[in-house]
Amino acid sequence: MGKIYTKTGDEGLTGLVSGNRISKSDDRIDLYGDIDELNSYLGVVHQYLKDKNAKELLYKVQSALFDLGSNLACEEENRSRYKLPQVHLDLVSGLERSMDDMDQELPKLKSFVLPGGSILASHLHVARTICRRVERKLVHFKLKSGENLPENALIFLNRLSDYFFMLSRYVNYKENINEIEWKPFSI
Repeated sequence: MGKIYTKTGDEGLTGLVSGNRISKSDDRIDLYGDIDELNSYLGVVHQYLKDKNAKELLYKVQSALFDLGSNLACEEENRSRYKLPQVHLDLVSGLERSMDDMDQELPKLKSFVLPGGSILASHLHVARTICRRVERKLVHFKLKSGENLPENALIFLNRLSDYFFMLSRYVNYKENINEIEWKPFSI
């Protein structure tokens, strides 16, 4: 492997998979930069996560986030040419199964809950909000660029943010930390 620095971005441009150069301020770069942020934040989550199955599922999620980022780093018309990996619905099904399993143990929600609880649950709430931001930017990118999105991208991100919410609740439940129900603020 060569040097990590290439100096090719020193003027504010970056390369896509196709070799085309675009501004680092482009919506496409902003979007997959946020995917990278989410993926990096999951590295923090891994440091606190004890459950082996959840850790394995999150490693799959991290790989899928790299897959999604690689697709967004390539113009739609070039994606098939480079045979980029796609996000598969079996991963979405795995997230759903895990949520269903957790839901069997969790008390039913009676109201919204405030983000927080244990350190891990709090980190999961941050991951959830980053994921929701990525989802919003993905929709914005589609509308603004007119490009079709990578296969299953929106389904995956929507389910993933739900998963982070469920996992945060589950972690608090297993650690006997009560959720704080949202109550409208009044003076």
